[in-house]
Amino acid sequence: MNKIINFEHAVAKIFCFDNDTEVTEYQVVISLTNKLLTYQQQLETILDTFTKVRHEAMPNAAVVFKRFFLSDASNQTDELMNHEMEAPDGAISIVQQAPLNGTKIAMWAYLATGVQTRALSNGLYEARHGSFRHLWLAYASNYAKDSERQTRILLNDYVMQLMGEGCSLADNCIRTWFFVNDVDLNYNGVVKARNEVFITQNLTDKTHFIASTGIGGRQADPQVLSQMDAYAIAGIQKEQIHYLYASTHLNRTSDYGVSFERGTYINYGDRRHVYISGTASINNKGEIMHRGDVKAQCHRMWENVEALLKEAGCTYDDAAQMIVYLRDPADYEVVRELYEERFPNKTWVIVNAKVCRPGWLIEMETMAIKNQKSEFPNF
Repeated sequence: MNKIINFEHAVAKIFCFDNDTEVTEYQVVISLTNKLLTYQQQLETILDTFTKVRHEAMPNAAVVFKRFFLSDASNQTDELMNHEMEAPDGAISIVQQAPLNGTKIAMWAYLATGVQTRALSNGLYEARHGSFRHLWLAYASNYAKDSERQTRILLNDYVMQLMGEGCSLADNCIRTWFFVNDVDLNYNGVVKARNEVFITQNLTDKTHFIASTGIGGRQADPQVLSQMDAYAIAGIQKEQIHYLYASTHLNRTSDYGVSFERGTYINYGDRRHVYISGTASINNKGEIMHRGDVKAQCHRMWENVEALLKEAGCTYDDAAQMIVYLRDPADYEVVRELYEERFPNKTWVIVNAKVCRPGWLIEMETMAIKNQKSEFPNF
């Protein structure tokens, strides 16, 4: 179910999955509508709106994960962190990817009822229900010399964090995000480090990779060249995890030296979760389609995502959230109109972020969820 709630200076788009079990899931995107407010006023509006939305639409839900999209992380992060640290609530990710409606801040949040949440001492955030512990990593970074070294440390540290929870990168990690400061310059270092670490963890094109987005984005400190968020599940069985290829539309990422899956879906006893990686206008030979035409690229991107969803037994009707990345802010109005026409009630946000190949003008990621019954334990 999708719902839109309008406030004086903000709008909340809400996706709710409720199948009459203990766990109801929510995806929420909050955007501002008044560009004339100061950053402090916009921040307070975002946080107040989130509080009202939780009270009105999801009073019993726990916050699992939040991501804030900022227009100027250097000048905005400290004040945001001061607010968030007063009452920490969920894993918190912050990235400079300016909301392209001209405001300074937007947020995406994931909430669920019936789960027990807590921050773990190793830096992960846990949402527990039944036999599963859902482990979120947010805002991880370090100050190594370059993007390759930073990414290698991020992944190796994460491997150790997972080991401490009885998990491994290959068996339990479902989704990663890499936000790369100056992606045109530093993305190759991220790719090299990821490829090399993955081989040590038995993640190859003969086994499997992990659904992922690698995209432009930065922290407040310009020395951070690679930031990582991640999601893993303790207690998951190998048979529950399936990988998506849509080979009629897309090629394997390993064909051009990159190591991530196009998408992954998880079967539970009562639902299916689908995680679609950052997807652009590409064909099944790895070639960029429709160079220089953002509208045509958007349509091809939608077609690619639709093919991945179909392989998971889903359609856009099952999409819970969409994050849209645009390289050039000048393309915003064109893309906004396209999304408002095709997905008027969906939970989406459009932000400024360079895609990993200069020829790609737009990229999109999505999560989907659908009702189903299987032999596995409930979510």
